Amino acid sequence: MTQLTLALAKGRTAKDTLKVLKKANITFPDFHKESRKLVFYSEDHSIKMIYVKAVDVTTYVEQGAADIGIVGRDNILEANADIYELLDLKLGICRFVVASLKALSLVKGSSVKVAAKYTHVAKKHFEKKGIHAETIKLNGSVELAPIIDMADCILDIVETGSTIKENGLTIIDEVEPISTRLIANKASFATKTAAVQNFVEQIKDVLE
Repeated sequence: MTQLTLALAKGRTAKDTLKVLKKANITFPDFHKESRKLVFYSEDHSIKMIYVKAVDVTTYVEQGAADIGIVGRDNILEANADIYELLDLKLGICRFVVASLKALSLVKGSSVKVAAKYTHVAKKHFEKKGIHAETIKLNGSVELAPIIDMADCILDIVETGSTIKENGLTIIDEVEPISTRLIANKASFATKTAAVQNFVEQIKDVLE
């Protein structure tokens, strides 16, 4: 039996992801959220799960330390990793947006100062539009940047948009839909094809 190493993102979608895995008869008997362990094995030992920060999942997969990973598309886009994206689990659905306090003229050839946790995504989005973006990296309370005149706008993830509204900002551009995805290392996909595809099918069956 070919064993697969799965990198699972800690955080808000982990619980729902584990429920999906359980429906597909993939369970980790030793796992509980209070555990300090980082490595868990499925009941039949066909899957070794490493439980890691969401921001690191793409790195483990790209580097081959994990064959497959389950993580939000926000982290995939920001990492710009050389991996395969195999399946949308349709969990943690939200979207990237650009928001500002004021109307901005985002036309080709203009410049903008953007605050974002996801600076790579921000830069790429504005580059596509022919706009020069100066990015400011923030890890929290991104909405504050336009309020204190540190930036013209923000690029951030929203689910309902209520935090943006409560801080007086308006969404001025929709960037990209986000949800939890199953990704794979390219070499693993070639050398462990049957095991990876079997895993994908197991998940697909319960999603449908």
